[in-house]
Amino acid sequence: MLITKARMMTALAAILTLGSAQAAETADQTAEDTIVVTGRFLSIDRLNAVKTPTPVLNVPQSLSIVPRAQIEDQGFTSIADILRYMPGLAVSQGEGHRDAIIIRGNQSTADFFLDGLRDDVQYYRPLYNLEQVEVLRGANALLFGRGGGGGVVNRVTKTGQLDEDFASLNASVDTFGAHQVAGDVNSVLSDTVAFRVNAFAEHMDNHRDVFEGDRFAINPTFTVELAPQTQLFLSYEYVNDDRVVDRGVPSVSVANGPDVPLEGFRDTFFGVADGNYTTLEASIFRSRLEHTFSENLRGNVTVQYADYDKYYQNIYPAGLDTSVSPQQLTLDGYADETGRENFIAQGNLVGEFDMGPFRHTVLLGVEYGDQSTSNARIDNTFAASNDDQITIDFTTPISVPDYAFVDTLRDRDSDVQFTSLYLQDQIDLTEQLKLVLGLRFDRFDVSVLDREAVSPTDDGRRARVDEEVSPRLGLIYKPAENVSVYASYAESFLPSAGDQFLTLTRTTEDVQPQRFENTEVGLKWDFSRNLSLTTALFRVERGLFTSVDPNNVSQVITIPGSVTDGFEAQLTGQLADAWTVTAGYSYLDSTVDGGSFDGNRTLQTPEHMLSIWNEYQATDQLALALGVTYQDSYFVREDNAVEVPDFTRVDAAVFYDLSDQTRLQLNVENLLDEDYFPDAHSNDNISTGKPLNARLTIRHRF
Repeated sequence: MLITKARMMTALAAILTLGSAQAAETADQTAEDTIVVTGRFLSIDRLNAVKTPTPVLNVPQSLSIVPRAQIEDQGFTSIADILRYMPGLAVSQGEGHRDAIIIRGNQSTADFFLDGLRDDVQYYRPLYNLEQVEVLRGANALLFGRGGGGGVVNRVTKTGQLDEDFASLNASVDTFGAHQVAGDVNSVLSDTVAFRVNAFAEHMDNHRDVFEGDRFAINPTFTVELAPQTQLFLSYEYVNDDRVVDRGVPSVSVANGPDVPLEGFRDTFFGVADGNYTTLEASIFRSRLEHTFSENLRGNVTVQYADYDKYYQNIYPAGLDTSVSPQQLTLDGYADETGRENFIAQGNLVGEFDMGPFRHTVLLGVEYGDQSTSNARIDNTFAASNDDQITIDFTTPISVPDYAFVDTLRDRDSDVQFTSLYLQDQIDLTEQLKLVLGLRFDRFDVSVLDREAVSPTDDGRRARVDEEVSPRLGLIYKPAENVSVYASYAESFLPSAGDQFLTLTRTTEDVQPQRFENTEVGLKWDFSRNLSLTTALFRVERGLFTSVDPNNVSQVITIPGSVTDGFEAQLTGQLADAWTVTAGYSYLDSTVDGGSFDGNRTLQTPEHMLSIWNEYQATDQLALALGVTYQDSYFVREDNAVEVPDFTRVDAAVFYDLSDQTRLQLNVENLLDEDYFPDAHSNDNISTGKPLNARLTIRHRF
């Protein structure tokens, strides 16, 4: 049943009223009964997303934090795994070679950050070296700059610890033969120097007929205490990833409704075993200097250089006609290579001081980036059709005719330089009322050399400069120490070159940036030190944007805009001494605003999503866990021609401590062996979910 805006407003009002009632009750309690909540801090010392030492309770924005312990307990191995247990977020297929997300109805392959710095190349990000993952929802250019129309994902990496030596080793294997080993070693070299290294190696396999892959990574880091108030962090990460590119199954027509994914072929691979693959090599160097000038003033400077080399090629389904005999399958394909170098420098200064009757927490920041990208796309030609597409009889396994990648569709070099200056002030008007005001100025300068456009009358060079001012406004009211009610407004933008700088043409270089506005009200309530509820009611308005043409996936189309109205709620913490829970729910009413698709649902945005993960400590040694995720049906593209059905997936886990240092862990995914389709890319590229799968892990700390 649909939830109307009026009902959502009523529900939120009831929650807010309850919060106020609780606050009044708390105020009347005696001193020994008063709940004192210090709050969970996203401190500047944690290299986090919000950049100021602000408790989660006082951040006027919906956010989620997934700590390392939760990543390990739930057996997460990818960003997608994490986001499936988070309200307001859906996972896109990413064509089988990259992370892709939909936050509040807005799709992105670039709104990823690493320790607060942009990490926007298209690849699968590993989790082996993370302390936590932070997801901030809603447009907010002040903190992150361009993009982030629906929100951003920030990974926080581990750093060397000066207080103790330790080491850990984890190894796992699952039902399909996929296996992984990971290690974490911290060594205190002196009173002021610590060295830490994280590494992992993984062999990938699953239910698909020919899918497999191998990846490994290593991340050595140094922590150096240059002085009692000054620390230097040095880090290098190398990632190597080689895997099969799998774009799922096509859709089929049904009577009296939109097309649906092809059922009954969960394991069938619609590609070429040795022709669908991707390779990635990434090297990321980062240094960060932190200094505390005084008790109320501190700052940091971070410099990052990253080099990425990425290649993928694939043959994929482009249509299936089941109305004829034999059934006819259409195939398409292309190859793509990208090289990117990112240089980013960012400095932040945070001061806390009194001015008159008000307390101020001021953030002053500057950021500079230079990103150089080379990208080429090569179309395939099937020998039998002398075309990039071919229609063949549908058989299993798929018999793909001879082909070759010969026709260059795109050959571009782009250079992006951006400079940003941002200022934010959190003003404590009273003990209960806080005001957040901020502005960010961005200059975004992109130049492109399009070699395929070069002609006697065209030098192939495109350029555009955008200068944008993005505001942020937040109001926080705390009726009690452990309750906050907030309202916020923030904006962001995305230049016409797109999130990968590949769409700048003679037409788009004259197009204004895509704009996002996020209006939000919410409640955060710490019931106790270990149990928190957050809720948010919001609207995200997106201006003119581009999307893949449903009738030709190699082309883009322009859409006037979209609007997402929604509600989110998340409960995290301990319901009892032995029972912990993480639960989330989101409602998203996201529609296209204008154009030929006016009123249609935006792509891959389920209306309802629900997740819950329970852990119960049965004995000192034994713990049990049960999780459920529900995802509503959604349309793959804005044409709403293909609808992916809803599903409910049940997961479980058993933990047994063999000793204080050793834990044995069994995670079971899709316990009830549900047939489902978790994500998609285009109307004929829809992923099939894994059947029942068990993963056995042993963890040992030395």
